[in-house]
Amino acid sequence: MKHPRLWAAVLLVVLLLAWEWSVQAFHFSALVLPAPTGVAAALWRALVTGYLWPHLAQTVLELVLGLTLGVGLGFAGGVLLGESAALRRVLMPYVVTSQVVPKLALVPLFIVWFGFGTVPTVVITALICFFPLLENTLTGIAQVDAARLELFRMLGATRWQTLWRLKVPAGLPAILAGLRVAVVLALVGAVVGEFVGASQGLGALIIAAQGSMDTPLMFAALLVITMLGLLLYELTLLLERRLLKPYFQPSN
Repeated sequence: MKHPRLWAAVLLVVLLLAWEWSVQAFHFSALVLPAPTGVAAALWRALVTGYLWPHLAQTVLELVLGLTLGVGLGFAGGVLLGESAALRRVLMPYVVTSQVVPKLALVPLFIVWFGFGTVPTVVITALICFFPLLENTLTGIAQVDAARLELFRMLGATRWQTLWRLKVPAGLPAILAGLRVAVVLALVGAVVGEFVGASQGLGALIIAAQGSMDTPLMFAALLVITMLGLLLYELTLLLERRLLKPYFQPSN
């Protein structure tokens, strides 16, 4: 199919028009299902009055901090466990256990430990996006071609040189795939954390709008969250193309 982005935009317009028509035709209350024009008006008011900006800034701050912490720990943990089979056998059950526990159930506990505000949301965000990086890094550096690994050994490369010059570059596609997943999950973690323990942020804005029965504002906040997630995902794809470009350039 030619011009997929154009067709995606056309489909979006059709869906919005169908949504608008359905609300008008069936006389849905704005409390139940606001029309797209109502959502756009609520979003515009929130932007013009400045009401939305502090919430957006808070979510972005928590997202960046949580993603940086989670990705850093996940990559370091993946390298460490990938290089040590004994350590992997000891620690992997605890890593998996940290992921099977529902994160929303941990928010009240983190509030008790860290108080209300940014810190518990950052911790939840880091905990959610930690595992994809760890698992993909662990898998990526383990899938090195045996012949290339043997060549490095024959050339007398140290374990450190083999890791950073062979294993990590070879596992880069898997690591970056984990980063894509982590970026999406980080936004989910930030918003979910704000549902319980925050007074600012897009998640807190949704709860406040729910309390005041302002459904158009809830939809507007969801729209902003969606656009933020799409932007972060596109930035991750751009980073991936830049990092992997040297490996796919045709040789002369």
